[in-house]
Amino acid sequence: MDVQNTLGGSLQISTEVVAKIAKLAALEIEGVADVSTGPSQSVRGLLGKTSLQKPVTVDMQEGVAVVTIDVIAVYGCKIMAVSEKVQENVKQTIQNMTGITVSRVNVVVVGLTEPTPAE
Repeated sequence: MDVQNTLGGSLQISTEVVAKIAKLAALEIEGVADVSTGPSQSVRGLLGKTSLQKPVTVDMQEGVAVVTIDVIAVYGCKIMAVSEKVQENVKQTIQNMTGITVSRVNVVVVGLTEPTPAE
């Protein structure tokens, strides 16, 4: 949680809110199908239980955020280019909306999905 002084008191922004902003910013990028931890191969995954690992983690240290985001890319996209766009958009969106400095955005491609047919 980040605490900043304002004119009338303080503002607290939960790391969960920052993670939600990061997820939505990543989904704006063409080539990103989903923000997810990917298919689970464990017994827990086979039984339908959700994974305990979160697809977006935000680590705050001295008011600076490090974001790690797991994405599922669309098959056929240029993964490096998509990852760079995700990094840029996530960083800019978090900084613009919250004022929190983002030092780095780690993108982990955890899976691929088939492209959706064009309408």
